[in-house]
This record gives sequence, structure tokens and C-alpha cells, in this order.
Amino acid sequence: MATQDAIDVDALLRDAAVRLEITSGVPTWEAFPGSLHQELIDLIRVSIEPMPESGTDCACAHLSDVSIRFPDGSFKRPDVALFCSRPPRQYEALTVLPCAVIEIVSPGYEYKDLSLNPTFYLSQGLLDVVIVDPRTDEVTHFSSGGRVVKLSAPVTLELGCGCRCTVPKLDEEV
Repeated sequence: MATQDAIDVDALLRDAAVRLEITSGVPTWEAFPGSLHQELIDLIRVSIEPMPESGTDCACAHLSDVSIRFPDGSFKRPDVALFCSRPPRQYEALTVLPCAVIEIVSPGYEYKDLSLNPTFYLSQGLLDVVIVDPRTDEVTHFSSGGRVVKLSAPVTLELGCGCRCTVPKLDEEV
């Protein structure tokens, strides 16, 4: 019998208090993010737009917290996933891969967000991985081909797929 202090995983899943990701066979349980995290996602998403001068035909469709099953069996839910065409509308996890992802660093999950995610996403063929740490305003842009650029928010990024987005500086007292 579980004590009051024990974690009841079934209850957490049933009450939708945690989300599960599996990255290259490594399971990660994560508490759902707070309002600051969600606000930053929303502000980034409204800034996403195609760059006509890029010469690409990317629609810059984007979804937040969408379930994606990768070819290696990994199961991820990026904070923002960008697609060059509108992904299918379905109840199951997508198997169409995004061209880029943006992840917001969550307190207590720095290893997953800063170390595990960029390497994994790039190994799956994504063109860009953007990691945003709202506590430090650090924005790290990983591109296919091994390019890594560290920036500070606010910053506007041009992505390899032909999309542009702005990562704002978000004061916790907004």
C-alpha cells in the first residue's frame, strides 16, 4: 500500500499531471509546465513566419506539445514543432517529422532539454533545434551540419527550413 508521500504514477497519468517522453530508449517523466513557460511558447508561436527571401516553399505550420513518434521508436512532445506543410489532423502521435523544434528549458529538466534533446533531434534529420532558457535569457540554436550559436533573448532567428521566429526576453513579472 502506498504512503501519502509516495508518488502514485497511475494517479499522475490519470490526472494528466505529468507527461512522458522516450528519447532513444530513455524515458523522461516531466511535470506539466507553468504559466511562464506556456506564455513564452505562445509568444514565440505568434512570431513564426515564412521568409520569402529564403527561396523555400515552407508553410511554417507549427504545433505546441504535439505527440511525435520518431522512426527509432522515440516518443517526443516538443514545446514547438515547425512543419513545412500542415501535418495531418489525427488523434494518434504524428509520424511526420518536423523540420525544426523549439524547446523551453524547464527547471529540474536541464539535462533533457540542454543535452539529450539537441543531439537526438539532429540525429533524426531535423534542420534546426532551438533551446531557450528563460531564467538566463540564453538561446542556443543548433543547426544540421553541427553549427551551434549561443545568443541572448530577445533575438530573431532564421531557420534552415525558411521560417523566422522571435524569442522574446520574458520577465517573470510580466
